[in-house]
Amino acid sequence: MFDQLSSRLQKVMKFLRGEGKITEKNMAEALKMIRMGFLEADVNYRVVKEFEESIKVKALDQKVLMSLTPAQQVIKIVRDELTFLLGQDVKKLTFASHPPSIFMLVGLQGSGKTTTCGKLGKWVLTLKKSPLLVSFDLKRLAAQEQLKMIASMLKLPFYEMTKEQMASPSDALKELLKFTENRGYDTLIVDTAGRLHIDEELMNELWMVKDVLKPTELIYVGDSMTGQDAVKSAQLFEEKIGLTSVILSKLDGDARGGAALSIVSVTGKPIKFIGVGEKFDKLEVFHPDRMASRILGMGDILSLIEKAEEEADLEEAEALARKLKRQELTFEDFKKQLVQMKKMGSLSQFLNLLPQSGPFKKMAQVSIDDRKIIHFEAIINSMTKEERENPKIIDGSRRSRIAKGSGRPVSEVNQLLKQFAEMKKMMKRSQFQKLISSLPSSH
Repeated sequence: MFDQLSSRLQKVMKFLRGEGKITEKNMAEALKMIRMGFLEADVNYRVVKEFEESIKVKALDQKVLMSLTPAQQVIKIVRDELTFLLGQDVKKLTFASHPPSIFMLVGLQGSGKTTTCGKLGKWVLTLKKSPLLVSFDLKRLAAQEQLKMIASMLKLPFYEMTKEQMASPSDALKELLKFTENRGYDTLIVDTAGRLHIDEELMNELWMVKDVLKPTELIYVGDSMTGQDAVKSAQLFEEKIGLTSVILSKLDGDARGGAALSIVSVTGKPIKFIGVGEKFDKLEVFHPDRMASRILGMGDILSLIEKAEEEADLEEAEALARKLKRQELTFEDFKKQLVQMKKMGSLSQFLNLLPQSGPFKKMAQVSIDDRKIIHFEAIINSMTKEERENPKIIDGSRRSRIAKGSGRPVSEVNQLLKQFAEMKKMMKRSQFQKLISSLPSSH
């Protein structure tokens, strides 16, 4: 999402590293580059101005100017200020001391609010809690059908409001509270009405819901793709009904990132989660420091490790290490690794977490078609057990059969076989064996 801004800021970092010392003149040039990058990314102008001024004051401090590595000091200042702009620390979701915890989600129509309810419900489940989902929209009773469908897909309980209940909204909400408490649900996630634009009728309705439910968290769901419109809407929701936190949806999209960089400063409310994909497990806790590092091209190795730890099978990893040492990698092993990679997300997301320097310098620029993983998996699935264990027996007729079975052209079967053969050759090289020999043996 931050590709354009990240590219701009990395040029600033390169420029500063190339300067022998930091002066007012080259700092002014660097700040101009930063300002242009932020404005192109649709960051709020007031936020840009304050960000620029803060960096200028700290970068031209005598301690920085007299240090042995002034450029590195300035880069650290930029990173720290970017982290501060994004919220500084991780802000956890607040749960009530006495259940149920009530999370009321608000936002404009099309912001991804209803889908986020499902994602939040799935996330709450990982904490061993029992969430209940409900949709409350006085205008569109059909609105609850979408959330009902999502709840069914996720096997989450859903409370359905009837037309009769909706005739007396305040009483309906009180009934909902009684139901939640009596059935032992410790978390209530409430989807609310959305409009294309904020109006008085919507605000009055949300005020009523807030007054009756007294939510533990009142969360604004903003569409990252809409840039400053999301920031302005969040500001209005904060002024009219009061917010506690923000969830930014569609952060995996091709937007410029202005909403993420402006919303904390403008509303004074922390971003607690980000939506990074359409699937219901693509809701991540927001780490300001990690996001700042990613924007500056420093990568996010901690998130990468966490993703790997969540999805990795330790026994399989150890078995693979043993096979690599003995140079016995098969297509069956290769398939297992493809499955693990799919669980971690797309390859492009994976590469974006790597530092954009050193050995990984050009990795994020690599164009990757994530469908290739699915195609390769289909090809391997079409092989017999014997063929997976010993690819050398795959002749022309076998390749043709595998292609038909997988629904892929013979050229792709050839491509996979070639890449696998090259991988096996690489395993025999001394440098690779030195690396593998450092892996711990399993006893």
